[in-house]
Amino acid sequence: MPATLPRRRVSAGLGLLSAATLWPERARAELASLEAAARKEGTLTWYTAQMTGEVAEGMGRLFGQRYPGIKVTVIRTTGQVAYERLMQELKNKTPQCDVFCSTDIAHYPALKARGALARYAPVNAGALAPPFHGLGEDEYYYPVIASLQGMIYRNDKVLGADVPRLTTDLLNPKWKGRVATGHPAFSGYFGQWTVAMRKLHGWGYFEKLAKNNPRIGRSAGDPITLLNASECLVGTSAASVALQTAEQGNPISYVYPEDGTLLTVGPAAVLTQAPHPNAARLFLEWLLSLDFAKSCAEQSMIPVRADAPPMRGGRALKDVKLLTLTTAELAKGIPEVVEQWRDTFGN
Repeated sequence: MPATLPRRRVSAGLGLLSAATLWPERARAELASLEAAARKEGTLTWYTAQMTGEVAEGMGRLFGQRYPGIKVTVIRTTGQVAYERLMQELKNKTPQCDVFCSTDIAHYPALKARGALARYAPVNAGALAPPFHGLGEDEYYYPVIASLQGMIYRNDKVLGADVPRLTTDLLNPKWKGRVATGHPAFSGYFGQWTVAMRKLHGWGYFEKLAKNNPRIGRSAGDPITLLNASECLVGTSAASVALQTAEQGNPISYVYPEDGTLLTVGPAAVLTQAPHPNAARLFLEWLLSLDFAKSCAEQSMIPVRADAPPMRGGRALKDVKLLTLTTAELAKGIPEVVEQWRDTFGN
């Protein structure tokens, strides 16, 4: 790409590895051709569980501003609900989804195995930061967003020594009936956290948690609602949702547990039967762009690009004791913990 590329193209995030990186002429032409074909389709449907509905709608509008004439229809649900909906569409051969963004990375190998993922190598995939290399499968699915799963508390009612520091602090009997969680059968992020806690502490951790009669929602964001309503005082949640809530003036604080905060990754993929395949591929390029990464950081979500700013209001990953899981661990572990959860908690 010529060094005289207009700055507006750089800020739009069409895939520079750095301001000085030169694109091959062929890649530039392919993106221009893709954009033209996407404009003819004029729309796409995005299934996402990786952010709140409000934030997702805002991201869709940003894409529309970058590419006028292409409308994004946002379908925001929990990760497992989105997956079940997609599987039903595939079974009935009634595809609606163009781009699939789950909170459970284990969904993607299963979808690829049944031929449901389109093969596409985005230009922007080369800009991924080192911690996210290998957390996908080239030409099929790529990480586009990351999140930290830890703990939350009401900072106007939980003070001093009562503030939880370890994940095991949620087991203290003083929190009986006042602990809020998600559900691994609905939330991919919470499902991953459940697998991580089982790996760290064994299933006995959840058997002890059950004795505290936790309030169990669905999504990883439901505990925020319960704390805001003063129905609970402590719980589990994602850093992004907690930080966004705190910025809105709610008395919620986030805890990076001393025994480890789980780094979760949200991938994206284009569906083989996508009704709008060109718009879908262009949207995937945008999800991997600097434009999207900067927007994620502004919304207190972790961007995955090497040249992106850190998320607003949170710690840098290098300053957090991280827990990580492989795709294989999640593919095996999530179905297992869903069954164990139902056996232990009865729902």
